[in-house]
Amino acid sequence: MRRTPYFYLQLAFTLLVCSFLLVPVFMSIIAGLTENFFVGVKSGLTLRWIGVVWELYAPTIFRSMYIALATLAVTLVIGVPAAYVLAKRPGMMTRLVEEFLVLPVAIPGLAIALALIITYGGFRDFRTSWGFILVGHVLYTLPFMVRSVLAVLSSFNFQVLEESAASLGAGFWRRFFGIVLPNARSGIVAGALTVVTLSIGEFNLTWMMHTPETMTLPVGLADSYASMRLEIGSAYTLVFFVMIIPLLVALQRYGVQRTGTRKAA
Repeated sequence: MRRTPYFYLQLAFTLLVCSFLLVPVFMSIIAGLTENFFVGVKSGLTLRWIGVVWELYAPTIFRSMYIALATLAVTLVIGVPAAYVLAKRPGMMTRLVEEFLVLPVAIPGLAIALALIITYGGFRDFRTSWGFILVGHVLYTLPFMVRSVLAVLSSFNFQVLEESAASLGAGFWRRFFGIVLPNARSGIVAGALTVVTLSIGEFNLTWMMHTPETMTLPVGLADSYASMRLEIGSAYTLVFFVMIIPLLVALQRYGVQRTGTRKAA
């Protein structure tokens, strides 16, 4: 197939956009691995700054992981049954509930955090624990779990399968765990990856809600850029990339595979 000048123009534009997006990332990685960024690579490559990040900010990394996993657990317990109920009872009320669930995504994170502080700030022990941040993360990520599972359940008539199982004597819980959950597995996995990714990377809401004892990875990243050497902040960014990129790749690959499978079916 002959390639026209228009094709090469499109290719050049695509490469230009990719360069615009990727060059800053590459420069940040180089800054975190060089002895002195202002001198450049000729100053030597080193892992010393990553060691400094680990020494100073390791608790923020582990805390972000704890909060992300706890957020995932809560959204699974609440979101999957909620999506099941919404899929089983379609209609105007269902759409209203969906829109209500999306509100935390549409409202700025700072506004949500302020509302939670006003409501629960008087409970001092709760306010100073990472459980307080967990509440904010659940509010922010729950819509993504519900919508992901709801989209899968709405793509096939699972109620016919349930009715068939019920006619054979299967109870509610057996139908739920034996029919609904296996068929919604792709939506649950995609929602889980989205929830964990968003929780680890969430900054606006967490910055407003955190205390010095409950600093998370993104807040620690901002702190490192504000109070440390540029190389330390960049090394912290590299640590963040190492944590978040595998999740993004898994989310993209799993979503593409499942979409292709469903279309083929």
